[in-house]
Amino acid sequence: MSEELERILSQLTQPDNAVIQQATAQLKQAFKDPAIIPALCAVMTGSQDPQIRQSAAVMLRMRVKKHWKKISPDHRESLKAVVLQAFQQETEHTVRHSLSQLSAVLVKHETPDRWPALLTLLNQSTKSNNPKDRQVGLLLLSKVVGSNPEPFKPHYKQLLQLFGTVLQDLSNPTALYYCILTLTSITAYTGTEEMNLMRSLIPKLIVALKHLIQADQDQASEAMEVFDELMESEVSIVVPHIAEIVRFCLEISADVSLSDSLRVKALSCIAFLIRLKNKAVLKHKLLQPILQVVFPILSAAPPPGEEDPEDDESDTEDNSENPKHFAVQVIDTMALHMPPEKLFNQLMPLTQACLASENPYERKGGLMCLAVLAEGCADHIRTKLLSSMLQTVCRSLSDSNQVVRSAALFALGQFSEHLQPDVSKFHAELMPLLLGYLSAVNQSTIGHMTKAFYALENFLENLGQDIEPYLPTLMETMLSGLNNAENFKLKELTVSAIGAIANAAKEMLVPYFPPVIDSLKGFLIDTREEMRALQTQALDTLSVLARTVGQEVFSPLAAECVQLGLNLTDAVDDPDLRRCTYSLFSSVSAVSPDCLIPHLTSITTVMQLSLRSTEGVTAHLEEEKQFVLLDDDDADDEEEGDAVLEEDGDNEVDDRDVAGFSVENSYIDEKEDACDALGEIAFNTGVAFQPFLESSFQQVYELRDFPHEDVRRAAFSAMGQFCRAQHKVWQEIPTEANHQALHKLLEVVLPCFLEAIRQERERQVVMAVLETMNALIKSCQGEALQAPGRLAEISNAIRDVLKKKTVCQDAGEDEADDDDQQAEFDAMLQEFAGEGIPVLASAVPAETFYPHLNDLLPLIMSKAKSSCTEADRSFSIGTIGETLHALVDVAGGRAVAGRLSNRLLPVLVAGVRDSDSEVRNNSVFALGSLAQAAGPIVANDYPMMLSLFSNLLSKESDLRVIDNLCAALCRMILSHVEGVPLEQVFPALVACLPLKEDMEENKTIYKCLAFLYSHNPSLVVSQLKPIISAASQLLGTKNIDNETQNAMLMVLRGLAQQHSQEFQNAVMSLPDEKRNVMTMAVSQS
Repeated sequence: MSEELERILSQLTQPDNAVIQQATAQLKQAFKDPAIIPALCAVMTGSQDPQIRQSAAVMLRMRVKKHWKKISPDHRESLKAVVLQAFQQETEHTVRHSLSQLSAVLVKHETPDRWPALLTLLNQSTKSNNPKDRQVGLLLLSKVVGSNPEPFKPHYKQLLQLFGTVLQDLSNPTALYYCILTLTSITAYTGTEEMNLMRSLIPKLIVALKHLIQADQDQASEAMEVFDELMESEVSIVVPHIAEIVRFCLEISADVSLSDSLRVKALSCIAFLIRLKNKAVLKHKLLQPILQVVFPILSAAPPPGEEDPEDDESDTEDNSENPKHFAVQVIDTMALHMPPEKLFNQLMPLTQACLASENPYERKGGLMCLAVLAEGCADHIRTKLLSSMLQTVCRSLSDSNQVVRSAALFALGQFSEHLQPDVSKFHAELMPLLLGYLSAVNQSTIGHMTKAFYALENFLENLGQDIEPYLPTLMETMLSGLNNAENFKLKELTVSAIGAIANAAKEMLVPYFPPVIDSLKGFLIDTREEMRALQTQALDTLSVLARTVGQEVFSPLAAECVQLGLNLTDAVDDPDLRRCTYSLFSSVSAVSPDCLIPHLTSITTVMQLSLRSTEGVTAHLEEEKQFVLLDDDDADDEEEGDAVLEEDGDNEVDDRDVAGFSVENSYIDEKEDACDALGEIAFNTGVAFQPFLESSFQQVYELRDFPHEDVRRAAFSAMGQFCRAQHKVWQEIPTEANHQALHKLLEVVLPCFLEAIRQERERQVVMAVLETMNALIKSCQGEALQAPGRLAEISNAIRDVLKKKTVCQDAGEDEADDDDQQAEFDAMLQEFAGEGIPVLASAVPAETFYPHLNDLLPLIMSKAKSSCTEADRSFSIGTIGETLHALVDVAGGRAVAGRLSNRLLPVLVAGVRDSDSEVRNNSVFALGSLAQAAGPIVANDYPMMLSLFSNLLSKESDLRVIDNLCAALCRMILSHVEGVPLEQVFPALVACLPLKEDMEENKTIYKCLAFLYSHNPSLVVSQLKPIISAASQLLGTKNIDNETQNAMLMVLRGLAQQHSQEFQNAVMSLPDEKRNVMTMAVSQS
């Protein structure tokens, strides 16, 4: 049979399709004979043609992989013997490679210990005196261990000792390569007993990699992944050698003679170390050396005649192997993970030198650097550097070189996204520049316009009411762009910008709504392939319009929009398009949920398919497929029909045969948006969503361990939304079944959140979990805390974050010399945790929470010290204020607030005198809340508080602080009127009305006014003119909600009836239009 088989296999390599088809049919027949195994073995060892020997090895591997159970025990044993024999006598590398892969698949079924001959061969060959034997032995080792790292665990110590020897065999680079690959594959499975051995290998590993780079850069680039694996699975192995590793990576990064892929590996390794161990990087004084290497890379000019990828019009935005792109990412990572003061001291001199350079690429480098600092160091820039950095960017917007202008637009876009609200205050300077860019829209290249639109969108999105003066010009440009542009890309940019304008303008956009909506609808029904990106953008903008233009305007279109979305998901198979329809559905659910309800079955079906789908996940196979073989075996096999032998056609996805997975971004985004949308739709459609809740929850819950952090974040958020949705349903229909369903969800979700807070590695995910948990407890209140011990578990999780004891905070590191300085995102994580304290305080009786509050308060108060940053002080006092505010409405709150007052007063009084207005504001609010919560218990402190406030009022210039001061006085009056000398305080209070910035507090002001009017009407009448004047400026505006407006009108009508003369006199002193509004409002009952 073996000669026949060899003939068939040789035909498969012919360049003639007819011959191949005939051979394939014969092969199919041959596979039905059990003797195929020995026959393939004979060909594998006996054929003279290496290609045929390799084909036989590959077929045997597929046979073993898919049909091991059908191979008889005798054939199994002979196969094990033959493969080792073939391996030892083989001279061709490609065949050896396939034989080692066949051995790897055999090990999977047999385990190493049931194949002693393999262990003996590995032992002899890897220790042989002949370098060639060692090389071949290490090839076999890398394959069998790489495919099955775990079963080799008992041999790890021995392996690591072997690696210690091999890594010193510097004249044999191939052996080094296979040795490092094997080390990479076992790293994730090593335990504490192997740690010291692993650690001792690092210096040898660095030397070996240097030699491998000289011999083969591609192999070296692959071997560099050992560092990623070490950092991913056991970073403590790397920490003692962190300085050596960083210096080695810097050497590679700086060497322009090396391949881009190798330099990119080195730069990303540095970024990874900064992310995981920024304190160690700072402690070893590595910041300066890293910056010295990174700056020349990010400001280098491209080779003559070429452009950087982001400046190249024809480039398809692939920066994956571009060292310049990764050098900028190193700066980005520093900004996100290092204390801004330490970073800026060393970074700014280099940046400024670049910005002042004659060389345009150095100027561009300086701007890229400023741009990527904005996200991680936002507070630092907003409070200390914003105006000077904006001046630099504005100057660069008119630079003579387009490369520099493009970088300036990118920087402005980043500033607009991350430095809010402060950056919007510069609209008078920035908008003319941006509008100037738009007016040149037809002369510019599309790549440059894309950057101009990026900057414009991010800037407009957050302008709010300030967009008004620019709206006519903007919309005129946008509408002409929609109608005229032949260029699809320009239309797409225009549609996207309209979404940003809508976010700021809200109802002001209504006059422009009809032409915009007509254009968008036109795009959505066009089925041409080239419309795809434009349709995606049109759906996105439609979602924004749904949320911004107001219910009355959008509701009539809601049903039609849902239908447009459904038609598109049916007609077009595109993840981006589906993702945007999900966002549209979720926007519609917020505005008119009834339009969505009839379609919930089809909507949830597509979304759940997106969550389940593995589309876009590519397995990277280790062996290029040179031929497609048929292996459908017996017709009664479970895989009937034409089962083409595809490597990944295996039902159990065979991870070890796969060199890794990559997921296309658009499919990740689709899953993320499907989670977010399902959560929101569940909440907004309430009872109607009940039939779909369990299946949706199940699919989302499965994604909590998804490899990509954005999907994990969205899954956790959606799980919180499902709980809130179920709680809402139970409140509307309070049956026992609904109550139990809520608790069943909470029992799964909260433990899952608590584990993520402690174990999740990505800060952003933990922030989202904390935020979601806070929203869940806010909605469900005490229901969320009924399980025994749950309150304590949540309080302890908050405590762990405040003490930096969780995995994503790089826990277990005591190398920080000054703990006060931390990266802004680390501080932000603690703020999310701190926000949970008032949420818990408002959910349970005060006495129940008091022991936990007692533990948490010192951690919060420690951030109010004058040595802390403004952001920390503001957070600390803000949290105390919100917690006191929460105690006002809970059982036993008064006693607990009274008990805390002595500890808190000194901190709050110091806060009122702080140099930062936000800290003063929060302190005034907190004192008012303390007075309101504790009432008569703090009566003795009233004189001191009043004198403090009186002092502040005489010199305060910040309008928000003055508003809060008025509200704090009102809280003192409401809580313990006897403690306030009204004759002095009330006139001073009324003189500050109406409120200028903190409109929320109108509620407190008018509640107090109503109280005083019933308690002491003559006092109110004595201040009637200023009261009427202040009220007239609020009536009929958005600065006051209905409830407060009604409370105010009650007082005004009472005054008009009881004290008509004084009231008339006061009204007569108003300007005409205000007088009419006031008269109308009071006369309507």
